[in-house]
Parts: sequence; C-alpha cells; structure tokens
Amino acid sequence: QVQLVESGGGLVQAGGSLRLSCAVSEYSKTTQATGWFRQAPGKEREFVAAITYNGARTTYADSVKGRFAISRDNDKNTVYLYLSSLKPEDTAVYYCAARIYNILGTLPGQYDYWGQGTQVTVSS
Repeated sequence: QVQLVESGGGLVQAGGSLRLSCAVSEYSKTTQATGWFRQAPGKEREFVAAITYNGARTTYADSVKGRFAISRDNDKNTVYLYLSSLKPEDTAVYYCAARIYNILGTLPGQYDYWGQGTQVTVSS
C-alpha cells in the first residue's frame, strides 16, 4: 500500500513563505505523477500544482502561478511545494496525491493515493 505523508505546514504571516514536503513510501509502476491540492473550510478540494515523475512537466492553478513552485527528489521519494507571497486566502489543508499514470491531472478523482494533509494558516 502506497503511503504519502505531508509535512511543513504551519502559521505564517501574509507575504511569508513555507515549504511543504510529501514523502512517498514508494515510487514504482503504481505511483507516477504527483499533485498538491488544498481544501479550505466549507469549500471543495481544489487543485494547486502537479509534476510528472521525472519532473519534466509541471502545471499550476492560476491562483498560485508565479507564487508556488513544485519540485521532486526521486532519490528521496519526496515531492515539495514551495509557497511564497502567501495570502490569507491560501489558508487551507494541503494534500499530496499520487496517481498511477505519468500524466498531469488537475482533478481529485484522477489521483489514486492521498496523504492526510498538513494545515497552512496565513494571517493578515
């Protein structure tokens, strides 16, 4: 069973930055592209960013483009999400997800494995 564990969340002031990490128990034929999603209270889970297995391709939600950056280190089985110029509206639980296909996906239903999430709170 593939497991994903997020870390790095916390409380930060507006304009600040954080780096989230997602440790994946194994990368194999069962886990290829990896994405980050977020869910704020009372809202649906929304796409943030995704990256292919070799890191050659990435995609971002318009709301975070230019402020967030996704990367990965396959030697460490870890995917990162660097958050900068944070805004109060970025406050949410951030989830890491992996899918069995090496194709970028922007919908939660396209992903097969999920972590438990890490809270990011941005104060104004």
